[in-house]
Amino acid sequence: MAKIVEEFELYGKSYRLETGELAKQATGSVLVTQGETTVLVAAVVSKQERDYDFFPLTVDFLEKMYAVGRIPGGYLKRETKPTDQGTLIARMIDRPIRPGFPDGFKQEVQITATTLVVDGQNPPDTICVAGASAALLVGGAPFDGPAACVRIGRNRETGEFIVNPTYQEQEISDLELTIAGTADYISMVEAGAQEISEEDMLKAMSFGQEAIAAFCEKQSAFLEKVNPTHMEYDLHEADPVIAERIAPYLDRMDQALRNPDKLSRMAFVEELNNEIKANEFSEEELEEWASDIAAALKALEKKAMRAMIIETGERVDGRRADEIRPLYIRPGYLPRVHGSGLFQRGQTQVLSICTLGMLNEWQRLDSIDPQEGKRYMHQYNFPPYCTGETGRIGAPKRREIGHGALAERALLPVLPSEDQFPYAIRVVSEVLESNGSSSMASTCGSTLALMDAGVPISAPVSGVAMGLIKEGDDVVILTDIQGIEDFLGDMDFKVCGTSRGITALQMDNKAKGLSVDILARALKQAHEGRAFILNAMLNEIAEPRPELRETAPRIEAIHIPVDKIRDVIGSGGKTVRSIQDETGATIDIQEDGTITIGAVDGRAGEAAKAMILDIVKEPEVGEIYEGEVVGIKDFGAFVRLTAGKDGLLHISRVANGRVAKVEDVLNLGDKVKVQVLEVDPKTGKISLDRLDKPDAPQGAAPAHRGPRPESDGGAQRPGRTPRRRHERD
Repeated sequence: MAKIVEEFELYGKSYRLETGELAKQATGSVLVTQGETTVLVAAVVSKQERDYDFFPLTVDFLEKMYAVGRIPGGYLKRETKPTDQGTLIARMIDRPIRPGFPDGFKQEVQITATTLVVDGQNPPDTICVAGASAALLVGGAPFDGPAACVRIGRNRETGEFIVNPTYQEQEISDLELTIAGTADYISMVEAGAQEISEEDMLKAMSFGQEAIAAFCEKQSAFLEKVNPTHMEYDLHEADPVIAERIAPYLDRMDQALRNPDKLSRMAFVEELNNEIKANEFSEEELEEWASDIAAALKALEKKAMRAMIIETGERVDGRRADEIRPLYIRPGYLPRVHGSGLFQRGQTQVLSICTLGMLNEWQRLDSIDPQEGKRYMHQYNFPPYCTGETGRIGAPKRREIGHGALAERALLPVLPSEDQFPYAIRVVSEVLESNGSSSMASTCGSTLALMDAGVPISAPVSGVAMGLIKEGDDVVILTDIQGIEDFLGDMDFKVCGTSRGITALQMDNKAKGLSVDILARALKQAHEGRAFILNAMLNEIAEPRPELRETAPRIEAIHIPVDKIRDVIGSGGKTVRSIQDETGATIDIQEDGTITIGAVDGRAGEAAKAMILDIVKEPEVGEIYEGEVVGIKDFGAFVRLTAGKDGLLHISRVANGRVAKVEDVLNLGDKVKVQVLEVDPKTGKISLDRLDKPDAPQGAAPAHRGPRPESDGGAQRPGRTPRRRHERD
């Protein structure tokens, strides 16, 4: 294939799609560019059909540090496992692409997006979806595209929407909405926002849908130039006999599903499935049709569950569509930890724990993203026992990283600034039981933990997961979905926010007819659900604790002049180490003069603060100090006023009357009360006078005549004959 290029401009930014030159052995490959940010997206469709009961799609996003002109950190000096951000981008590509393949397509598909250039202005993530769509269609894959993804920002001053904002434009935005789909429907939504209203979020979604359609149109123009050959493929079709034999058990399945307890319901369904297999299929058929029978049984369960909701308005646990499961809320669940909160909704239970630390304990990020690190870290763990299963516990999976990122995004807008609360904050959400909506339970539990820790959040955040059952024109929106409604339903729409507005949302959609009108209904119903949950939380803890736990560090940030940093650190760090050793406090010094002081004992922190302020303080004329004599010379004594700051007490001012030697009156280590007489503006040298002077010792030799008077401009002193100045010949 010859090189084919489509260049275009949309919403004030330039884009480029290119194929035919790179990665030509892939099924399809496209070089996609925004500004100078360039990503190579390659798609491969295997020729062999897999006997899976799911669509085998794999998406990888490869962050290459050379794309930003950096060498990877660490010993190996090469890229290793994906960063959390890379994992989130891979998930973002997968979610709008997966629904575009037809049911029954069992050939393995792998999409690989490799960052070649990241220009520091344009993020590489959203263009990867268009690249994946174009690569699949260039290769002739059976993909229902074109598909595209856009990020919508909003200028917080003008209210104007921004499409695919640069990193700089994101800084002035109060909204980050990532929305993907085709020209006809929305398949994926993610958002973080500064407590914006449901109405404004819907406007942004509508605008985003229009932008997606514009990008799909440009992609279609590119594909017309390519004129790809559509691949030949077979969709797997199960023998119709399987469905015929299973269909009569629909009523039995309906009865098996009507149980509020998840494990009991699963046991009844499994018992019925085993009965169907034993009654309707021979051993040979069970072996030959294994995956098809499993898929048909799952389809029977799906049909029974959906019919129950559409026809009766009742869910498997007996709830109405807008009803929330019973709540159990306990802030301060654990002793000694800095903050904790247990949140349970039905059979989903999450324990969140908050830990406070010094700002230098922030998480440093070694990635292609310009963000160097973050002070708020939210982590989500989903062990096998929370669903009554066994399994390996190791590194977090993509789902765990994604759920933790959603809860983190939901809480970020309400956290206090570093100046207001100079702490690094880590919250860990441990899922102890799961039956759907564990990410929203972790958001609620983490709000409890932050408030219990005394973090002065601006408002509490609650979250709820919404579902959708759509059969033709019949649409039912479900509040607080459980696992079966997520798995067998058409939508998982998570909404988080305060009483003032939305802070985060995430949506995955399986129904191709999803419209903005349906989303509007879902947002309204979610608002009511969030308010109900938030009220229940506030009944248990109305506001953040006024004081930190005794076990939490007391941290205070002070600012000193940059030119004083050297004095606080001392030679080789001697001064700051001595302060830490003496007080037990931890001290972190930044280049801008910000010093963070932390100590579990508040008195230790105050002592360290006082010592630092003493070091940086500039003595002023008239101030009185009680200092230690640290040096003695013929002309006077040096008195330590503050750490690193000495003043000169001239010999004429150490006592009343004349003294021959300073040692006649003062010794090293003596404490002496002095007043600042003068501070030289050029040299900073300090002259002192001793208060409460003693009388000079009797018999001291009157060798010293006192300080010389100020210059009289060359006038001759009375009683003296001026010396004759001799000039050289």
